[in-house]
Amino acid sequence: MSRFYRFMLNFYIAVALVCLFLTSPAYSLSILDRQIPEDNLFKLGIEKMQHGSYPEAIQDFTEVIKLKNDFAPAYSNRCLAYLQLADYQNAIANCNQALKFMPNNVEAYLNRGLAYYRQGDYQAAIADNNQFILLKPNDFRAYYNRGLAHAMLGNHQQAISDYNLALTNISQSSSLLKADVYNDRGLAHFELLDLKAAMLDFSEAIRLNPNNYRAYYNRGCACGRSGDRSCAVRDFTESLKLNPTNAQTYLNRGIAYHQLGHEQAAIADLQKAVEYFAQQGETKTSEKTFLLLKNLQQQLSFLSEIALVECQDLNEFRG
Repeated sequence: MSRFYRFMLNFYIAVALVCLFLTSPAYSLSILDRQIPEDNLFKLGIEKMQHGSYPEAIQDFTEVIKLKNDFAPAYSNRCLAYLQLADYQNAIANCNQALKFMPNNVEAYLNRGLAYYRQGDYQAAIADNNQFILLKPNDFRAYYNRGLAHAMLGNHQQAISDYNLALTNISQSSSLLKADVYNDRGLAHFELLDLKAAMLDFSEAIRLNPNNYRAYYNRGCACGRSGDRSCAVRDFTESLKLNPTNAQTYLNRGIAYHQLGHEQAAIADLQKAVEYFAQQGETKTSEKTFLLLKNLQQQLSFLSEIALVECQDLNEFRG
């Protein structure tokens, strides 16, 4: 497989899975209805979270905490808001406070685990997901997120076990979420060089979600690894129909075209890859792709010159 192949994991799904507006059974609507000031502010903060107004929600939760310093759900929700803003240090600090005042706050463990994951502290992420599972063993989210963390550590067999548990506990009606779990399990199988299992998982992900461009991309990589360049081109093409600005897909399809001997198509894809890498700020990758493009163009130019000389020689011979 070309060193340019790179897989697409569903890290964004890990965020989506924990975008739940955290409330505790101890703070039900009956308490909110009592019109206690901090409860009104808390409810307002939740509404702002639901509308994606995270900075404003943080302000409301901060006011709640000023009025009631041990109000764990305010810390928990402020953790989630910071998480959405990619402020992982503050997210962790707020989840720590939530767990200080409510040690069995399962969502705080889940969200802190995701914050650790985003920081690259995969062992800490696994530890938090373990705590979540102890408290809530039938929730697929922690198994899935723990599987992602194991995968990043190279523990692919453990990742597969967690993905299996996620699939066992996920709702049968959650086709889109199941598709993402199958996609990531396929990646783990691929890393273990079980291409047959990987292809089956990517195909199942596509069946469950025909708009899953990641699964098409990853199956294209598996096709390329197995030596089926035509299959790779087909899947990369399907991925680009769904996500037409993905530079990595153009790069890999260009390489597959080159391996098939379709040089003009390869050049066109590499040019697109250079363009989109540059637009996305991936300067180094854009430069490397540009060098690959120039090398291919030079090879074609050299081959054209040889072909021209051979034609001239042949004409001279026939004369």
